[in-house]
Amino acid sequence: MSAGDRLRALLQYPLPQHALSRLAGPVVRCRWRPFKNALIRWFVRRYRVELAEAEHTDPAAYPHFDAFFTRALAPGTRPGPAAVEALASPVDGTVSEAGRIEAGRLYQAKGRHYTAAELLGDEAEAANYEGGHFITLYLSPRDYHRIHAPVGGRLVGSHYLPGRLFSVNPATTRTVPRLFARNERLATRLETAAGPVGLVMVGALLVAGIETTWSGWVTPPHRRRARQRDHDGPEFGRGDEMGRFHMGSTVILLLPPRAGTEWTPGLTPGTPVRLGQPLAHLATGVDPYHPE
Repeated sequence: MSAGDRLRALLQYPLPQHALSRLAGPVVRCRWRPFKNALIRWFVRRYRVELAEAEHTDPAAYPHFDAFFTRALAPGTRPGPAAVEALASPVDGTVSEAGRIEAGRLYQAKGRHYTAAELLGDEAEAANYEGGHFITLYLSPRDYHRIHAPVGGRLVGSHYLPGRLFSVNPATTRTVPRLFARNERLATRLETAAGPVGLVMVGALLVAGIETTWSGWVTPPHRRRARQRDHDGPEFGRGDEMGRFHMGSTVILLLPPRAGTEWTPGLTPGTPVRLGQPLAHLATGVDPYHPE
């Protein structure tokens, strides 16, 4: 890692991370037209945001910056994989890492690891994925920020875990130890034909909220205690919206060993992925939640 990476990471430690993220909320939801239009247009230029696929392509059509940031795609923009056994990318983003979960560990970057138990906050839950596979997908500021089901299944568990709000950009990921297991996050589990599939939404600096389709806003508020819940649904078809980031972050998928799969060749760090793109083929053959 470079000296610049280390310096940028060190400067984040003393920051009032949660306070800054709380302050970002009113700013990104300001409805004063001159301000919100200027902010959106600056953001589009700065990050080269592609609006051609958005439901609303005119930046002025959004009531505030947050509505623009969580914008919907135009219908039919991201058709899912043709193969019923395909695991689809839940987001637009970039592969940070992908690999096997061995001895309970996931690879972060540059020789750094963290454990599935730390990430999920539950040793028994982590055991479901031992010997399976994981993939970490980074959502940059320019990306679409809604999260969709990678495979059909029923929501059976969620676990809110409080934590820090370090940036999750590549430089910080290379530098901060156990980054994804330290940041605030929501770990969810889908029961699928291939077994349990974990999907973790990781918060980050200036992320003004994590929202789900079944319970609304998870954060804010930024709680001090973990909250674990059992669920009996809803059921999701592959590609159904599950949640969204109000400002960008990272999604981590975990697959059990019984899924009997490897990640699609070419999913190396830095590889861009698109919502609905096949990431792997599950061993079950037919997904009862997505009977195409």
